[in-house]
Amino acid sequence: MLNNIGLPGLLLIAVVVLVLFGRGKISGLMGEVGKGITSFKKGVAEGTKEIEDEAAQVAKDVTPEEEKDKV
Repeated sequence: MLNNIGLPGLLLIAVVVLVLFGRGKISGLMGEVGKGITSFKKGVAEGTKEIEDEAAQVAKDVTPEEEKDKV
């Protein structure tokens, strides 16, 4: 059903949405979407950093002290 919408159909939908909601609400909504995407990216970056920090702590040098002196 949605396979044959085409460019004119998409433009018609965009115009109807613009008329129904108005330019102000749409721009406000897009601003909130942008903030949400930014927040999501920040959360992913923090999660990745946390996982890397945990992996670094696990990979600490556990060689006994007497073995370290020999090297």
